[in-house]
Amino acid sequence: MPPVATATPSVTWVKCSRCDALVYVPRLERGSRICPECGHHQRLSAGERVALMLDEGSFVSARQVRSADPLGFTDTRPYPERLAEARERTGLADAVLHGRGRIGGRPVVVAVMDFAFMGGSMGSAVGEAVTRAAEEALATRTPLVVVTASGGARMQEGCLSLMQMAKTAGALRRLSEAGVLSVCVLTDPTFGGVTASFATLADVLIGEQGALIGFAGPRVIKAATRERLPEGFQTAAFLHERGMLDRVESRGAIRPLLARLLTLCGGPWTVAPDHRPAPGPDAEAGAVTDGGAWETVRTARDIARPTALDYIWRICDDFVELHGDRIHGDDPAIVGGPASIDGVRVMVIGHQKGHTTQELVARNFGMPHPEGYRKALRLMRLAERLGLPVVTVVDTQGAAPGVGAEERGQAWAIAETIAGMGELAVPVVATVVGEGGSGGALALAVADTVLMMEHACYSVISPESCSTILMGDPSHAEAMAGALRITASELLRLGVVDGVVEEPAGGTQASPADAAEELKRSVLRALGRLSVLEPAELRRRRADRFRRMGRALDD
Repeated sequence: MPPVATATPSVTWVKCSRCDALVYVPRLERGSRICPECGHHQRLSAGERVALMLDEGSFVSARQVRSADPLGFTDTRPYPERLAEARERTGLADAVLHGRGRIGGRPVVVAVMDFAFMGGSMGSAVGEAVTRAAEEALATRTPLVVVTASGGARMQEGCLSLMQMAKTAGALRRLSEAGVLSVCVLTDPTFGGVTASFATLADVLIGEQGALIGFAGPRVIKAATRERLPEGFQTAAFLHERGMLDRVESRGAIRPLLARLLTLCGGPWTVAPDHRPAPGPDAEAGAVTDGGAWETVRTARDIARPTALDYIWRICDDFVELHGDRIHGDDPAIVGGPASIDGVRVMVIGHQKGHTTQELVARNFGMPHPEGYRKALRLMRLAERLGLPVVTVVDTQGAAPGVGAEERGQAWAIAETIAGMGELAVPVVATVVGEGGSGGALALAVADTVLMMEHACYSVISPESCSTILMGDPSHAEAMAGALRITASELLRLGVVDGVVEEPAGGTQASPADAAEELKRSVLRALGRLSVLEPAELRRRRADRFRRMGRALDD
């Protein structure tokens, strides 16, 4: 049952189950049932959730379905009696309400669970309703938004309730494969068969602040393991930190976030005519200066140079950062999510460093761990399903070294990202804005068009490491920088990059706004050229591009 009593004419004050504060009921309801003292999010009914999430008056209910009694089940009471009581108490046919509506003016199909109906348990009716919602979304190519609140599968329907996991999981997967956006908002509580099926298969997962989410409940885990559970165990924040959720949001922030996601991820992407150059070579030679390879390295490493997020927020009209690799964690050295550049919808992904010591340490100096590359590949594949081009911002010394990275499969993660990026059926534009270090950089640069800032560098290894390996110590780094041909002008000549983006006098750090504007123009021109190519042609040309790289002589 909900942790705070439902308001009635005779109840004007209730006690918060978390902080024990007495809260005036009208104030609680005006605040979307969030405790004004401690911020605890009380549970909402399906109807309250629909009213809060959808545009006013836009919800149209689908024909609701209800569970039967396939087993003739009785515990302390017959199952039909329990169903009748739940229907009378909630006004619902079963534990999910589904239909159509609008969020921010954009059409959606919704399926909203209600914990007050037998603990939100998933029986045949819930499985059928969620599946019908997904099928309607697929048939009409309308985004699906699911809100979960459930204790798991419904015991009173035995193995038939278990089978709903397969039914709903298949429906969500088919929706994903068809490139129709799905978003799941996981609220308190979401457990068991719901979490282990459709709830975690959506393209974007949003945890409501304070929600408990997991497979087995904490009491079950305590009883089975006799272990003390970590602080905050199974909360949305706990799972976000471990890479399982894209976002954790307070109740009031969910609707605006959904509206932004629907805008950034909805419909085909287009490039304005003025960003579609006449057919010709991809290279944008620009003005290329070369003040020396070592000086270029030092300039590229300057912590005052704009970072990926600096560029993203200057170039993009809007950007929603998504998080997590769905396996281990969220790596802050990689940032990414859907964005819009002058109205052109893209998936933008980049290495993120920082400007201060605190930022650099928090971002591991822009050196990603395996979970960073897995997050990047997850977002690339989401972009492909949604038909969005991918734009990357490359700026890293290289992939993170260390025991933990090796234990979690650093080489495997980089290899999968490189191979996966090469297979994308959408346009890919990579921009090298600072350092491009080794395979850690290439994992975000297997692109149709590779652009490079005038004073950036791109190399198989750092000059210092090259000197140490080949010369015995790092003192020859300056000479090795020249020998490695790591500057934009050299790499343009070698065909590694397709264009050089001119920097303001003094470098990008001298005028970040001007640098971002020039980079934006170059990216849009590249997308304009690629926009006329079919997916198969994009993949073929990308494969041919890298097939031609290198110089080898037949013996």
